[in-house]
Amino acid sequence: MLLWVTMIILFAFLPVPYSMVMLERQVSAWATFNFSYVARSTWAGDHAISPYIKLAVIASEDQRFPDHHGFDFDAISDALSQSSKKGHSSRGASTLTQQTVKNLFLWDGRSWVRKGLETLLTPGVELIWSKSRILTVYLNIAEFGPGIFGVEAASQHFFHKSAKNLTAAEAALLAAVLPNPHRLRADKPSAYVRGRQQWILHQMQLLGGSEFLRKNNLTDK
Repeated sequence: MLLWVTMIILFAFLPVPYSMVMLERQVSAWATFNFSYVARSTWAGDHAISPYIKLAVIASEDQRFPDHHGFDFDAISDALSQSSKKGHSSRGASTLTQQTVKNLFLWDGRSWVRKGLETLLTPGVELIWSKSRILTVYLNIAEFGPGIFGVEAASQHFFHKSAKNLTAAEAALLAAVLPNPHRLRADKPSAYVRGRQQWILHQMQLLGGSEFLRKNNLTDK
């Protein structure tokens, strides 16, 4: 636990060189003799990230991000209600903070142990990091495709440009694959991905566009 606390403090201002999920993916590839797989990322500071992708992931993943303290209890209640109606587990209600904690400090997959650790670490991140910092770290370690971690690597791979130059449509397309970047593809988007892209673009407008980021101190721009 002391190691995690130290990392939370250090990464409040230092660039994140690697995440536990990146390490997990790399080790899994080596374990199956897939030596061509390389988990890669390039750190991009807040000023080097397009406001469109910040807005897109909030619109897609966590629209109450500026207001909650790490847990969205309304979303959790909705998810539990949907699960009970369907009789099986539905997509979770993890906030951007929870996803950041999972990707950075823990491992992928569902287990009560991982969820318990995530629940313990999330308040610490919310306490020490600003919301802007959480968003920046999230965008630098999120997985956008096999071996593609972080928005800078994704921007270069899919659009051959820097993350700061992403358009609204490109940002929405990247956000559209986040639920499952191994099945959903930004380079060959299915009708489902295109539909999510359009829905995200609409939600970005409903949130208020770039003014939403400024109002909630989520950008340096």
